[in-house]
Amino acid sequence: APMTRCPVCGTTSPGAFLVRDPVAVHQNLLVDSPEAARALNRGRLEMHACPACGFVFNAAFDGSRLTYGAAYENTQSYSPSFEAHVEGLADHLVSDRGVRGARVVEVGCGKGAFLRAVVRRDEGNEGIGFDPSYIGPDEDVDGRVRFERRFYGEDCLDLRADVVVCRHVIEHIPDPVDLLRLVRATLHDANARVFFETPCVEWILAHEVIWDFFYEHCSYFTAASLASAFERAGFAVDAVRHVFGGQYLWIEAHPASHGQAGTADEGRVAAMAAAFARMEASRVAALRRRLERLAADGPVAMWGAAAKGVTLAGLVDPAARLLSCVVDLNPNKQGRFLPGTGHPIVAPEDLPAWKVRTAVMTNPNYLDETGRLLRDAGIPVRLVDLMQEREGEVDAHHR
Repeated sequence: APMTRCPVCGTTSPGAFLVRDPVAVHQNLLVDSPEAARALNRGRLEMHACPACGFVFNAAFDGSRLTYGAAYENTQSYSPSFEAHVEGLADHLVSDRGVRGARVVEVGCGKGAFLRAVVRRDEGNEGIGFDPSYIGPDEDVDGRVRFERRFYGEDCLDLRADVVVCRHVIEHIPDPVDLLRLVRATLHDANARVFFETPCVEWILAHEVIWDFFYEHCSYFTAASLASAFERAGFAVDAVRHVFGGQYLWIEAHPASHGQAGTADEGRVAAMAAAFARMEASRVAALRRRLERLAADGPVAMWGAAAKGVTLAGLVDPAARLLSCVVDLNPNKQGRFLPGTGHPIVAPEDLPAWKVRTAVMTNPNYLDETGRLLRDAGIPVRLVDLMQEREGEVDAHHR
């Protein structure tokens, strides 16, 4: 096999800690039939953990298989918890970090919710958002925000930015340091600042979250390897924080006069990755047994038709036998089918018609809001938190 080098620091990898083949290449594509959904099942995960810097990456990733066009739908703003997270970050930028009277560029702005939130908080702020999947008006917030339906690239070098924000993009990029160097090249002011958010791989490994490795995400960071990538690209790192209940990393940096070598990890992440790989097969088997037990009591739904849900379904229910359907709050996903497995995606109010007794959840951050939603709607469905290992504990969520 060809030598696999770490895309961040160039160190040779001793080998993959996790291989999954095939996997659905898209987790957030809108799909109109079960057949089309199952046809998306054709990528390979070959996850490596760099022994030197701790960066985790899919060596078998092929970006040409992905399309981030208008059918790409990963809006999470239908969830109150996620909405609160986004609003809290916008507050942090404006109130704590003084992003006022600033020209804010967002790389991969999605549908633009975060950029609008930052610009609305200060009359002097203006924003430009880049995203090929953007749907909506070209301008917003009284013309202070404009959107470009394209990737941020070399042609943006003359763009003057005081602040660059990039949330949940860098994990989709196979060569993250390249993206950071590009951003660095567009910053002509030493006082400019950058803010990035990305999943935290230590959280995934430590909590054995098997459904958080998937094809769209080819690059996974620890706090140290994220700082290291920024340093290599010519930034000085001001802070790295764990946010959203530890699931995400939030980094703040500014341009440095020259790049540095970056921080070392000493094999800590590689050891966590090896431990994760040892338990993965038994974890999948245990989850399958658990779903079988729940299904014996009546139809089971999964809550959330996004990346975690798509991955879990592909791992434990590839034949769409144990889960009757998948619930999602996003109306654009309802009536469509889950990428990879073809499970039908339904609205919460459809659950009684599907006679669903139990709904399983992959993200504990949404447990309380989902329980409230079901209670308020009078839908008698029991919620089970799959991150709680022990059967006895989940029954506390009887609704």
